[in-house]
Amino acid sequence: MILLTFAYTFALIDRWIIGLMVGPIRADLNLSDTQFSLLQGIAFALFYCTMGIPIARLADRSNRRNIVAAGIALWSLMTALCGLARSFGSLFLARVGVGVGEAALAPAAFSLITDLFPRNKVGRAIGTYQTGLFVGYGLSVILGGWLVGTLEQGPPLEFPLLGELSAWRATLVIVGLPGLVIALLCLTFREPARHGAVEGGVPIPQLIEFLKKNIAIYGNLVSAFCMLSLLFNAVLVWGAEYFIRIHEIPRATVGLRLGLVVGTFGCIGSIVGGLHADYLHRQGDRGGTIRSAILATIVLVPTAAATPLIADANYSLAMYAPLLFFGSWVFPPAVITLQLFTPPSMRAQTSAIYLFIVALVSMGFGSTSVALITDFVFANDLKLHYSMAIVGGISGLLGLFFLWRLLPIYRKAMAARNLP
Repeated sequence: MILLTFAYTFALIDRWIIGLMVGPIRADLNLSDTQFSLLQGIAFALFYCTMGIPIARLADRSNRRNIVAAGIALWSLMTALCGLARSFGSLFLARVGVGVGEAALAPAAFSLITDLFPRNKVGRAIGTYQTGLFVGYGLSVILGGWLVGTLEQGPPLEFPLLGELSAWRATLVIVGLPGLVIALLCLTFREPARHGAVEGGVPIPQLIEFLKKNIAIYGNLVSAFCMLSLLFNAVLVWGAEYFIRIHEIPRATVGLRLGLVVGTFGCIGSIVGGLHADYLHRQGDRGGTIRSAILATIVLVPTAAATPLIADANYSLAMYAPLLFFGSWVFPPAVITLQLFTPPSMRAQTSAIYLFIVALVSMGFGSTSVALITDFVFANDLKLHYSMAIVGGISGLLGLFFLWRLLPIYRKAMAARNLP
């Protein structure tokens, strides 16, 4: 559990660290906000999504531990290669490689965790695992801000075989390579037994038939968390640049402050979300996981819309605390719902399909939707905060709508299958 959480932490560091280096990368490679958003979104998300499904099918039939270790090694090397990119095209391809590597982690990890823990502890286990998301983001902006700020004050670093690298390039090489250690450590734990699984996984037609039969469950669940993840990406991916561009706070200062807020309140919210979902389930509510997500979303929506519009930088940063708390709360209930309703032999594949759609929408369009509004609606870089508020508010309301539709359908389906 510790190793999987560390792996997720490193995944998020490597995924998000370029968000703190928008200015230097744009200047060095002559990029627009929209091009940069493609590096944060489509370049990563497209192959993260498409590769997730075949890798997950492999995870449902073979050793999940080895798949996780191989994925970590790949994305770590590709993050380092991002620092060597000399054009938009080469950086885009390196980000694609990061996405392919990270596609191996989540479906296999969710399946492993569900087999490692009894039913009454799955919520807290998944909530703990997902703290890696917020620790990873926090460390990405803290370490990224500190590294770039420190390296920018001195001459370019000289690396063996690589030559001189500027601050942002050196930062990506430095943060990418340590992931190889985590990959090796993952080879030290044993593969747990699959509880109730069919040997070798299930045939694809059987998987498709199950998903079609339960399309109301999966359709509303995926739609809700597409919207909530889009909200999350809109306010988080652009968070550091928002404080740098709109409030004119130095990059290193933003990294430290925002990283501490995200790391602290994101972790607390993720754990509370898992515990609260477990608590409601113990009270006999078969829809407890969905109800938990609804309660958090009701608070999240107005908070996401208001936070970027606050004129005072300190108050805006303070609002990131409840924004991250409730924003992180909603995700463990989604994963718990998916894992509990899905038969063991389909969990990794179903998780991959869920992640395919959610990640493609949220990562592919979350940051890009903000950039498109900034570039083509306002046509003004200094209107970034309005774009964040628009995307956050609208996507949050849509997410709440789909959760509300899902609750009675999910309760009825759980009762019909006599699932606890």
